Amino acid sequence: MADSYAETAFSNGYEFTQGTGYVLPEYPFQPPPEIASGQASHHPIVIVGGGIAGLTLACALAQLGIRAVLLDEDNTVGVKGASSRGICYTQKSLEIFQRLGIYERVAAKGIQWSVGRTFAGNDEVYSFDLRQQSAYNLSTQPPFINIQQFYIEGYLVERIYELGHVELRWSSRVTAFSQDNECATLSVTTPAGDYQLRADHVIDATGSHSPFRKWVGASVTAKKGDDRWCIADVRFTKRPPVERHTWIEAPFNENRAVWQHLMGDNVWRIDYQMAPDADPAHVSREDVVQERLARQFGADAGVEIVWVGPYAYRSECVDRMRHGRVFMIGDSAKVVSPFGARGGNTGIADADNLAWKLAAVLKGRAAPALLDSYHDERHEAAKQNVLVTNRTARFLRPGSPVEKMFRDAALGLAKQHAFARQFVNTGRMAIANPYTQSAACDRTGGQSVQNVAFQWPDGSRGEVNQLLRWADGRLLLLLFGGAPPAALERLHSLAETAPVCCVQVVGPDDRPEAREHVLDPKGHLQGACHVFGHAWALVRPDAYVAATGESVDAALVHAVGRSLGAALGEA
Repeated sequence: MADSYAETAFSNGYEFTQGTGYVLPEYPFQPPPEIASGQASHHPIVIVGGGIAGLTLACALAQLGIRAVLLDEDNTVGVKGASSRGICYTQKSLEIFQRLGIYERVAAKGIQWSVGRTFAGNDEVYSFDLRQQSAYNLSTQPPFINIQQFYIEGYLVERIYELGHVELRWSSRVTAFSQDNECATLSVTTPAGDYQLRADHVIDATGSHSPFRKWVGASVTAKKGDDRWCIADVRFTKRPPVERHTWIEAPFNENRAVWQHLMGDNVWRIDYQMAPDADPAHVSREDVVQERLARQFGADAGVEIVWVGPYAYRSECVDRMRHGRVFMIGDSAKVVSPFGARGGNTGIADADNLAWKLAAVLKGRAAPALLDSYHDERHEAAKQNVLVTNRTARFLRPGSPVEKMFRDAALGLAKQHAFARQFVNTGRMAIANPYTQSAACDRTGGQSVQNVAFQWPDGSRGEVNQLLRWADGRLLLLLFGGAPPAALERLHSLAETAPVCCVQVVGPDDRPEAREHVLDPKGHLQGACHVFGHAWALVRPDAYVAATGESVDAALVHAVGRSLGAALGEA
């Protein structure tokens, strides 16, 4: 029996937190059977890390019926004493949560928003309404919901327990790792003692301080800036508007940047940019924060500090997201500044991308080479998100006199001319990243499919996610428009021999000719699949288009093979 199990160490400056905090759930530790037996067990998948990325992956695998073990060094979600962290969840993440069965709880607890306003001093220089933008306006999910990250993690835990298949092991810290041609071996320490696990695939979801980077020899491209922030979660008697407000030069914060968001439980997240040499212990003192809040909201705002703590942003990206049997997801793979909500949301997308591929390979539906496409697709997304957030960081804190001159000029123009407001960069809001370099996607594919509505044959309302759940991890072939008998026969043969579910999508001028069909009277489903007229779209389980075409011919067969890893080793 182990004498003690060390508490999870603080990181990211959380040791300086103040406030009443949040009450987090605690999950019981169960001594694993390996300690009693003295034998290492073998599992197809071991996930290390129970943050939002690791839990999303575990939930997706559980829904697909794949067995896995998740190890987390803590016994709760969030971070004890400092649990708020991420708050803005994009439409793509919300669509994933809807597919996993937790969206309704997220929507009930969180705050929907679409309007953002940006100020320079007291002048509004930019505003947007995401509901009016084509990247967001077709989905049945809103552009964004603000909710504290630990709530989503807790919903995922409960959903995993409900689904089964995935075993959650709390208070289990991985202390060593090795891999060879046979398997990966992990050494684990717990309050009840130490043991070993073996796995075919290991998912590193341990976060920005990942030990796996060293264990696998991962190289990292990193940039550490001197940008310092103090984050405050507060309640008010006098409520601010339910909008995203950003100040580039806030007169109440020494002309530094400020963010303002409403979250669940009537808690506002206020981010204050600090001086580069700011002392984290001082700026997060409760009396100092109260003074800062009073300057912004007035002495009569009725402020209750729920949580406050300092933070330093940086950017990192591993050069490879797969190392043998290890796949890196979430902050283990990349760390970005939070501008535009490109942090936790990309970890959710990492998990969704990897889960269906692991399931397809383990069920014998796809070639093992398909797993290599995880790096191709998600590394492209990671690099893009690092690039975009670094540009925002430089706009908010110019690194040179030339950058400061550019920002001042952009703000000056934006105050006078509407066309110049596009130059104001306070965070390009995250959308689903396209995959332009993936060997698993045809040149016509790589775009995300929004969770749009259509009609079932009886006229009732359906959604894309319902089709994906019906396909149960298989590819979904949507045939738009009329279907000649020969084409229907070829599709029937394809569905009998490959993991593909075929559905005819009937427009207002077409008639159903296939038994499996849906109605698309407004053309939303066709628009979401990025095709026009009589065409087909091959949609993956992660709601990405793998390929599109016009004729049901050999090109479709090749697209199916490519999507399942059959052609990834070529060229």
